[in-house]
Amino acid sequence: MKNIKWIFVFYSLAAVASMCLIGFAVGMHSIPFGVIAVVALVLIMGNGFKTKKKMRELGTL
Repeated sequence: MKNIKWIFVFYSLAAVASMCLIGFAVGMHSIPFGVIAVVALVLIMGNGFKTKKKMRELGTL
């Protein structure tokens, strides 16, 4: 429990929520809402990978 990187838990939960929103948008037949959900997913996952790279370079991972 002491080695948990909570920022990555947040990023993963936010990415899962975005994926759920994509499914919700498909169910509603809402293209704008789907596009927003996909953009949110890309931004969240991109930030997660960027944070991981930064932490790896600093040696804190």
